[in-house]
Amino acid sequence: MLNTRLVTWALGLFTAVTFIVCVIYGLVTPQSLHMHTFLEQVLPGFKWLTWWGFLLGLIESFLYGAYAGLVFCPIYNRLHRHFGAGRSGD
Repeated sequence: MLNTRLVTWALGLFTAVTFIVCVIYGLVTPQSLHMHTFLEQVLPGFKWLTWWGFLLGLIESFLYGAYAGLVFCPIYNRLHRHFGAGRSGD
């Protein structure tokens, strides 16, 4: 069984850190290798290289990860209860 709060926070922080890594990657690589177009399409209101855009992108990234945790854990826990952890045949 998964702890929903723990997984939600972990995924939220994971996606926030991943966003920061993507921005740093975009700052140290040539323009042709940037992901800013993808980030602008996936994160509503995100604008490349503005403080407001960075903050908004960071918050949205965290919320996407938190949403994944909030949806995934109950589904996983329900399936875990249904199929059982110790059943043979795996």
